[in-house]
Formats: sequence, C-alpha cells, structure tokens
Amino acid sequence: MTDGHLFNNILLGGRGGANPGQLRVHSGGIIWRKQGGGKAVEVDKSDIVGLIWMKVPRAYQLGVRIKAGLVYKFTGFREQDVNSLTSFMQNSMGKTPEERQLSISGCNWGDVDLNGNMLTFLVGSKQAFEVSLADVSQAQLQGKTDVVLEFHVDDTTGANEKDSLMELSFHVPNSNTSFLGDETRPPAQVFRDRIMSVADVGTSGEDAVVMFDGVAILTPRGRYNVELHMSFLRLQGQANDFKIQYSSVVRLFQLPKSNQPHTFVIITLDPPIRKGQTLYPHIVMQIETDYVVESTLSISEDLMKTKYKDRLELSYKGLMPEVFTQILRGLSGAKVTRPGKFRSAQGGFAVKSSLKAEDGVLYPLEKGFFFLPKPPTLVLHDEIDYVEFERHGAGGSTMSSHYFDLLVRLKSEQEHQFRNIQRNEYHNLFDFISSKGLKILNLGGTQAATGVAAVLNDDDDDAVDPHLERIKNQRDDGGEESDEEASFDEDFVADKDDAGSPTDDSDEEESDASESGDGKEKPLKKEPKKDAVASKSSGKKKPRDDDDDGSKKKKQPKKKKDPNAPKRAMSAFMFFSTTERDNLRKSNPGMSFTDVGRALGEKWKKMTAEEKERYETMAKADQKRYKDEMAGYKNVPVNVDSGNEPDSE
Repeated sequence: MTDGHLFNNILLGGRGGANPGQLRVHSGGIIWRKQGGGKAVEVDKSDIVGLIWMKVPRAYQLGVRIKAGLVYKFTGFREQDVNSLTSFMQNSMGKTPEERQLSISGCNWGDVDLNGNMLTFLVGSKQAFEVSLADVSQAQLQGKTDVVLEFHVDDTTGANEKDSLMELSFHVPNSNTSFLGDETRPPAQVFRDRIMSVADVGTSGEDAVVMFDGVAILTPRGRYNVELHMSFLRLQGQANDFKIQYSSVVRLFQLPKSNQPHTFVIITLDPPIRKGQTLYPHIVMQIETDYVVESTLSISEDLMKTKYKDRLELSYKGLMPEVFTQILRGLSGAKVTRPGKFRSAQGGFAVKSSLKAEDGVLYPLEKGFFFLPKPPTLVLHDEIDYVEFERHGAGGSTMSSHYFDLLVRLKSEQEHQFRNIQRNEYHNLFDFISSKGLKILNLGGTQAATGVAAVLNDDDDDAVDPHLERIKNQRDDGGEESDEEASFDEDFVADKDDAGSPTDDSDEEESDASESGDGKEKPLKKEPKKDAVASKSSGKKKPRDDDDDGSKKKKQPKKKKDPNAPKRAMSAFMFFSTTERDNLRKSNPGMSFTDVGRALGEKWKKMTAEEKERYETMAKADQKRYKDEMAGYKNVPVNVDSGNEPDSE
C-alpha cells in the first residue's frame, strides 16, 4: 500500500493475555482492530511520546507510549518488519524507535525505574518486566521493607484467558539508595508514596472536590477518608488505599436501617475492587442518618455551568447520607436506588434475616432483593427463576412456629436461602413477591394456593402461623403435597420408636405421682420411676390398640413416600462423588466415611471450571429430567397410603 504498512496476527498485550488483530501503521498514527470485530485502538501521531523495539520469544514487540501515560504493546513482528517499520516511522512520522533488550537470566533482584506511569524492573541494563501504574488499585506497606501492589480486575482481557496479574510484591531494604528515607519513613515507605503519586496519571495534581472524614465502611471493613475527585473516588485508610474510577460505578443504593440511627449507602462496582484474595463488588458504607454536614465543592463556576449543570450545586447542607449520595451521583452519573413500596410488619423497609450464617436484613426493592451488610448480595428480579417459602423447622417447636425461610433460585441454578424470617412478615413478603409476578414454587397447585390464600386473609398474625397452618391442614386432611414438601416433611415425622412425646407424658405422670404419693412412700425412690417407665411404654401402645380413643396423645400415621414419584435431581458434586468415591476407597483402604466425604469436598474445591464442566452438564441434564417428570407427575392423581383418603377439593 502507498501510505503505511498493514500487518495481520498482531497481538495487543495486556495483564490478562493478548488479543489477536490487524495493525496498520500510517503517516498519521497507528490503528489496531481486534480480530472478528469489537475493540479498536487508534493512536494519533501527535499523542505518541516514544516507540520501543524489543526482542521477545519467537517474535519482536513494538511498544507505543502515549501522552496519557499508557503503553500499548504489539507483538508478532518479524525481523525484516523491524527494519522497514523503523525507516517508515523515521521518515513519515518523525519518530525514531529505541531498542531494548529483555532480561532472560531469571534474576528477581534489580532496580526499579519509574517513568511516567510505567514501572520498569531492570536487571543490570536489561528489562525484566514493565507494568502500568494506571492499573494499580492500591499499594500496601507490609512491615518496614515490603510493598505490595494490587491491580484492578482487568475486564478488557480475552474471555479465553484464565490468568491475570493481580498482585506484585517488592522488597525494598533499608540500605536502598534510590528511595532515600529517614527514621520515620523507611525507603519502602518512600517507594510506596512515589507509586501512589505516579499512579494518578492525568489527575495527580487534581484536588478533591469534597472529602468526608472517618466514614465507617463494612465491606471492605474499616474507617476511611472518602475523597470525591472529578473522575474518581478514593478511599484512604490506615492500611489500605483504594482508587475507584467513576466508570466502574454501576449504581448507588441509599437504604435506611429500620429502628436504627444509620443508613446504608452502597456503591456497586463492575469490575470490583480487590483486597487480598477477596473481590468486593459492593462497597457498603454505614452513615449516621441524622448527622448534618455542610460542604462546599471545589469546582469552578464555569465548569459547574457547563459540565455539571443541573447535576451539582456549589454548596450543600443537610443529612450526610443524602448529601453524599447527591454529590457522588452528580460526579459519577450513576443512578440511585432507594426503598420502594415494601413495608415490613413494623413499618420498616427490610426484614431481619440471615444468609450463610451471617445475620442481616433483606431489602425487597422494586427490581430486586438486597441482603446487607455481609455478605452484600444483590439479586435482580430478572435473574430469578422462582422463590419458595419454607418453614424454619418441624415438630411443632416454638422456634419453628415463629420463623420461616425464603429460598430464591436463579435461572443460573444458583440458590440463595434467606433464613430466620419472622412469621409476621409472611403476608407482606407474599403480597410483594406476588405483585412482582415472580413464580412461587410451593403455590403451584390449586389446592395449596387455596389453603394459603385462606391463611393470608386472616389478619391475626399473632394467632396464625401461615406455614404451620398449611402443613397441619395438609397433614390432617390428607391433602396432596408437592414432591419438595413431601420429602422435606418426611425427615421430621416422628418415628414409631421416637420417645419424644412419651418423654413429655412420663414427665407429667411422674409429677402427678410425686404429688399424690403419701409420706410413707417417699423413701422408696426407685419404685415410682419403674412404674413411670411401665406406664410410659403402655401409653405408647394404647393409642395403637384402641382406634376409638380420642386422646390427644394419639399419633398420626407416617406417610409413605409415593414409589412412583420422580427421583430428585442430583447436583454436579453428587455426580462427581459417585464417580470418584470408589476410586478413593480403593487407593485409601480403611478410610472412614467422614474422611472420604472430606477428601471429596477438598478435591472438588480445587478443580477448575473446565474440570467441573462434565459434571455440571450431567447435573443440568438430570435437572431437566426431573422437571419434565415432575410436570407429568403432578398432573395425575397420586395414591399415597397414608391412612386417609385425599381431599378431592
């Protein structure tokens, strides 16, 4: 071609790998287009600061440094391409590339060169590696000599890449002369401060628009000074420092806590920030609801009239949660979600619940459910396959009669089970979920729906437990149950040898005997106990011998599981366990059942997604089989030998 050079199969490198594409170098600059369409990189000649050639394994690499501090690395050139491109760039672009050598010695001890926002590690005079400090999410000082850099999650890497650079650690001895310190600031501290100042490319000299001191953040936990800048926000803590671009802010939530003087302010991020090995897609702040603040924004009037017109004001005075949310919304452009129409039994916006053994509150919002504070879990209505109400326990205990669980199953087959919800919240939750058109699984049958509807029409929440009422009615009337409910209840039906109820009876009889006995019988302590045991065993048999006995102690016969009911679907882990259990026992004879289960669980956790894919496919197929069989099974009458005829209504 007359103007420039065109190269195919040129890789654009990043922290997570390289994407192939087509590169065109012309007199006006450089254009790279991703293979198959999509991402494109265009660099104008006037923005190029430097060009670097480097020999890498099996090819040559061209580094292009631009004014913004970024460096694009294009790999895949041949040796003859280097000479032709060098001449072209000198003549047409007025740029002379420099040459660098790559260190292949494997040494990890060398010098650090900070140039712009690029960190280059040199072994001798050769380059070992180079990273962009614009990708640094935070820098931590560990001890007095170690500095750990953590990087933002790179959402621009290829979907087929497994690995991405997330953490880099440097050891800076106190004898280092490149970063001179003193008794209060060792060289490692100086190095860390230099990195944080260089990392703010383009905004390093930018003052904060407004700052809020000592904000309590629950995830990641700690107290931080929150700085709101023009293009990013910064969380500065004693041990951690996070810089978050506004482009990563997806949505803001402002959710007051019921009967408490605090408000949750949540910043939802994509990609999330990272602390150690933990990703945080939600930053959960806890701010005093009634705390009044007065803030003046450090923004020029011209910029306020042009860029932030109708979005921000020069000064604010009001409650801190509201002021903070308004300013962050104006700077980031993210939308704010507040509580909707749902109200709890106490008039609040959320219900108390627990998730994964963590106590918290569940906010039913107009477009989803949000569990706070830990682990913060956002479930959108569009992602939900169905919800299911489950009783908390069984056996008529006080605990089970006051609480229930809410199971939310997603279309991705993931499940969230919100436990320990107070029973007086049932009506409000049921009405809210029904109004959103969400499928309630255990209300699928006409008979079940009629029973629950009757309970919901009863306004006396203190007198009626909807879950226990429905279950008792089905038990007493012999009504049909879904397969899920039947199998769940079977685990809790008292066996004929269960001594639970007779134990209570024996206590009553023993108490009566002690009260009615005269003084002469007091020395004989063991005789009444034997009589009590005898009466207990006779009390167990009597209700079975006399069917006409109307005693309250008469037990209901145990329902037999329908042999024609479809077999439940197996999970991916169960398929894996079935396959591997015999192999594990053969290789480890004498291993106990508990140790086998523990070993299988540990092996499953260490498996990659590709290794689990086979079992996930089997689980999905089995789940489809179960749903198809259940659809046919529920549409035909089921004869269960429970001792009662099923209710025909």
